Amino acid sequence: MRQAEISRNTLETRIRVQIDLDGSGRGAFKTGVPFLEHMLDQVARHGLIDLDIEAQGDLHIDAHHTAEDIGISLGQAFARALGDKKGIRRYGHAYVPLDEALSRVVIDLSGRPGLAFNVEFTRARIGDFDVDLFREFFQGFVNHAGVTLHVDCLRGVNAHHQAETVFKAFGRALRMALEFDPRMGDALPSTKGAL
Repeated sequence: MRQAEISRNTLETRIRVQIDLDGSGRGAFKTGVPFLEHMLDQVARHGLIDLDIEAQGDLHIDAHHTAEDIGISLGQAFARALGDKKGIRRYGHAYVPLDEALSRVVIDLSGRPGLAFNVEFTRARIGDFDVDLFREFFQGFVNHAGVTLHVDCLRGVNAHHQAETVFKAFGRALRMALEFDPRMGDALPSTKGAL
């Protein structure tokens, strides 16, 4: 069972994440950051990953620490749930459109953190959410999940559509990378013998 639960408590945030990588796409969120919850729900639904995330953060300042620490905690839970990586496809990619917006996400479950985030949002805020925090979320995730992630929004006019295509594509790319490859058997998808 590729499942994990993580708790992370700091002076700025208290985060709890439960994850099931072989779920049905169920998401339950209580973070105080509604737009980020909407995006995390896209990851769960399109990645077929069950996610339960609760967060209490210093939102009286802003959502920075909460968004970043959710990314960190999700990355830690993901790495723990993933286990030894034997037999997985390792690589995943997805293009996702939403009306005029189109995003591409490519992921390598390499064991090495790396982020290329190329998203030029057409406005600085979506509702009350500062779009700069998406990079912080993804940086926290890749650093602690040990994955290489390339995120590109290829076009878009509506910032909500841009964000949604990014997170849907992220979910789809994860889903592909996490699948077991029947031709791989119990082998590790690496010539080094380690990931």
